[in-house]
Amino acid sequence: MIRKGKASIRLRFLILVAFFLGVTPARPLAQEKKLSIAAAADLKSAMDDLAQQFERQTYNKVAVAYGSSGNFFSQILNGAPFDLFFSADLEYPQKLDAAGLAEPGTLFTYAVGQIVLWAPADAKIDPAKQQWGTLLNPAVQKIAVANPQHAPYGRAAISAFRNAGIYDKVRERLVYGENVSQAAQFVQSGNAQVGIIAKSLAVSAPMRAGKYWNIPAGMFPPIEQAAIALKNSPNKQTARAFLDFVRNGLGQAILAKYGFAFPK
Repeated sequence: MIRKGKASIRLRFLILVAFFLGVTPARPLAQEKKLSIAAAADLKSAMDDLAQQFERQTYNKVAVAYGSSGNFFSQILNGAPFDLFFSADLEYPQKLDAAGLAEPGTLFTYAVGQIVLWAPADAKIDPAKQQWGTLLNPAVQKIAVANPQHAPYGRAAISAFRNAGIYDKVRERLVYGENVSQAAQFVQSGNAQVGIIAKSLAVSAPMRAGKYWNIPAGMFPPIEQAAIALKNSPNKQTARAFLDFVRNGLGQAILAKYGFAFPK
């Protein structure tokens, strides 16, 4: 009888171990989806944070590709298999929506971007003090901006130059990055002395030690940044859940932390 009692207890113990080791972890794995996001380069730090928090809350994995909004627009038109597109402007998502490539009702403006004039911490120039005068300093031989042909932040930079009345004075010294993140890298590497970059990059960990000046919002068209879920996504429910996460509570707080403003 004693042996039977011990065997019974052992059997119950093994059943409980099997339940917790085998059944309990299986639930989140069964729910797990891998979300594929095409995101504008200015979102790098913010989107990494957003993705990490979303993964913690939902057990879903998030894979993000960063680049210029215009290039992603072309890729999506040609069938690139993304679930979500976070653009640095409103126009590209609107065009995809009009073309029937977006999931109906998912287009929304998630933030308003800001541009800054940025220089490394060890630079002898100080954009915050000299403002536009920084670009007229003889020490500034190269000015990095995103390519305005397909990067909204590049178009904002050119507009600001024109409104400041200095475009003709700086145009020969402009060097173009494929996207705003690459423009920032040009300055960090010393290939340009200053750059017009997204504030979200200027306040991120790799660049926050630098010096920058907030270019007044009235000097360039509002950088309304919009997102959509794509119609061919196999993960529509998870994609909508991510959009809801971004537009509410913690998602908005994360975007604000990285220098984004919001539509009024």
